[in-house]
Amino acid sequence: MQIGTLFLSGVVTALAGLLPLALPETASEPPPEGPQVVRLDPQPFEHRIDGDWQRGGLPADAPLVVVSIPAPVDIMAVPVSHGDWMDCVNAGACTPPGHIAAQPDLPVTAVSWHDAQSYAAWLSARGGETWRLPTDVEWAHAAAELFRDDALGVESDPANPAVRWLAEYQVESARSRNLDREIRPVGRLNVNSLGVHDIGGAVWEWTSTCLRRGEIDAQGRILRETESCGIYIAEGLHRAAMIDFVRDPKSGGCSVGVPPANLGFRLVREVS
Repeated sequence: MQIGTLFLSGVVTALAGLLPLALPETASEPPPEGPQVVRLDPQPFEHRIDGDWQRGGLPADAPLVVVSIPAPVDIMAVPVSHGDWMDCVNAGACTPPGHIAAQPDLPVTAVSWHDAQSYAAWLSARGGETWRLPTDVEWAHAAAELFRDDALGVESDPANPAVRWLAEYQVESARSRNLDREIRPVGRLNVNSLGVHDIGGAVWEWTSTCLRRGEIDAQGRILRETESCGIYIAEGLHRAAMIDFVRDPKSGGCSVGVPPANLGFRLVREVS
């Protein structure tokens, strides 16, 4: 009996040596690496608000007000690249852009406001975060010293409307002459004091801000305003109001001002 017990114990010991003591845990895939971002914290700054404004029924510069973003957000340090966009296309969540870039590190262009919304939804689902287009004020905050004031600085004269028309022509001519038409790889155009790159080059960026039209008094106070959603503000070398389905601004669809050269975007991530 003792010999049998010893034999059986030896067999069990031998088999135990051949078997793993525990199954290894299955390694989970690391979450996808997110975009490089810059944190924007609320702080007041002077800002010429967006929109199409009139004073006494005549065109006027938009009012200059003190604004602040309502809560901290993270904004992409560079615009969404063509390679980033094609990741979304390959995942079946985005459609191919209207222009296929020669390099994946060029900013994606020829995308509509709705296209940008699709990308934001895909990126949010992929990382379990909330990504969205920035508001006009968030974009202006991120642009910092590179934000361009659209004011003409010329009052409309009922007796001589040509005064403001001439000022608009001169500004638009200067914009056309000074426009940098080269689309560079993301991060290569410029960088501002906050660490945000590529502001005001050949690519305008969609925002979530609807076009507003309003009336101001002699002191610049807002008397009334209305929003036209379906038309959104695109920011860049100057502001432009674009219809949401437009991909190529050269084909039309600009509601106010000179049309952008190209349409792209960057997103903000809400901070929990």
